[in-house]
Amino acid sequence: MKKRLLVILFFSIYFQAFSQKGKLFIIGGGKRPPELVQRMIQEAGLDKGGYAVIIPFASNEPDSAIFYAKEQFVERNIKVVPIVSASLLESTLDSVRKAQLIYFTGGDQNKLMKTLHKTPLYEAIWQCYRNGGTIAGTSAGAAVMSKKMITGNEKRYPAYNQTFQTIEAENIEFGEGMGFLEKTIIDQHFLIRSRHNRLLSAVIEFPEYLCVGIDEATAILVKNGFAEVVGISQVIVFENPQKSRTQKGIKIGAKNLRVSVYVVGEKFKIK
Repeated sequence: MKKRLLVILFFSIYFQAFSQKGKLFIIGGGKRPPELVQRMIQEAGLDKGGYAVIIPFASNEPDSAIFYAKEQFVERNIKVVPIVSASLLESTLDSVRKAQLIYFTGGDQNKLMKTLHKTPLYEAIWQCYRNGGTIAGTSAGAAVMSKKMITGNEKRYPAYNQTFQTIEAENIEFGEGMGFLEKTIIDQHFLIRSRHNRLLSAVIEFPEYLCVGIDEATAILVKNGFAEVVGISQVIVFENPQKSRTQKGIKIGAKNLRVSVYVVGEKFKIK
């Protein structure tokens, strides 16, 4: 009996250790006000020591991306480890695993995932998160937080537009993100770029997902199954609880969608 209890206790501790997760700090792009940066640093525990890792692969100018991202940490006397290549020595990968904060810069989320996917660095980032580290990202670095990642492209209209002109079936293109959020779709620069049509298309076609639009200079802090709004603007959440969907030609519609507008300090459940 005693032996059986010890076995149960061992596996309980084992699974608890491996199910531990850190925090997410997901920024909608644009400027990062001091209070937003300070909250990110505090939540990561960087005000008590440790270091941040910057991953600039979304940018076409990674050196510049590192320079501007680094400023917000260096001026607060926080050590920064920039990652300049996905091909890393084991010692650098170990630094990623043990980081207090991993920060994805903005740019192109498709470029970022193409560089990271199925690499030892990808696994090291996940290990950091499982060990309780904080994963942060802005703009493209926000989009990759979802498993189902908005690429920014429209299937029906190849010419890029920063906002969708329509709400149509099979138009929104998705790729595979980092997957820290299993059942949430993240959109960024949301209010400033009027991206409502894009996220409305998503919530109609994928009603099981929570669709979250984060405005610029604003973030959500995700921990313990809840998201808190941080920064200066708002976060819009679309839900389709009745899985409603109608279609006429390529136009799609839905009834009784739930729309919530959250201001700074408010929280909501996240998937």
